Amino acid sequence: MQALAKTNTFSPPPSPEASPASLAGVGNDRPGGLLRGGFYWDTESLIVVGLFTALGKAASLLVALLGGGMNPVTLLLKNGIATALLVVMLARVRRFGTLALYTLVAQVISFLMTGGIMVGTLPFYLLGALAADGLIACCGGYRRIGAVLLGVAVYDAFGRILSIALSFLMARENVGMVGVGAAIVTFGYLGCLLIGLPCGAKFVKELRHAGIIREV
Repeated sequence: MQALAKTNTFSPPPSPEASPASLAGVGNDRPGGLLRGGFYWDTESLIVVGLFTALGKAASLLVALLGGGMNPVTLLLKNGIATALLVVMLARVRRFGTLALYTLVAQVISFLMTGGIMVGTLPFYLLGALAADGLIACCGGYRRIGAVLLGVAVYDAFGRILSIALSFLMARENVGMVGVGAAIVTFGYLGCLLIGLPCGAKFVKELRHAGIIREV
């Protein structure tokens, strides 16, 4: 009888609040997840960020080479592809600080490709990335595709404004040249708005249907 009583003893499952996943900050797009360990990055998230960053750089370079230089179609396509990949990456990783990590990895890849890096402007890019991450969190988190699209649009706009300001400081003697550069950067931003954001939202929707990107 004692053996039967021990066999039928019910032990309640462990509380999800005390699980290692919750303590590690998994799913920190939920309320309180950031405070419980939002700065913890698992291997899968780091791989996804690095892979999508490198893929975006490679795709932009390939489109520019195949397009034959600076032309309107090339500008629209390469900016649209990079933005769409960024939207998918944010919807997949869903962690505060993803844009800041993306910025760091992009700077490293740019250094490996061109041999130069703008160390003085890197803190400003990181500040813009953190501001965009905060905007996404305030607008409902990474589960809401609208919040992700708004954050990506603000992040991209901030980076382009910073690039134009830097160009003005370096070539302010030739205002005409700065104006041409600003027009090119602005036209490229149209590719982000008209191609990148809609395509990114469509990709996220299809990947959620396929189960690759989780709903909750």
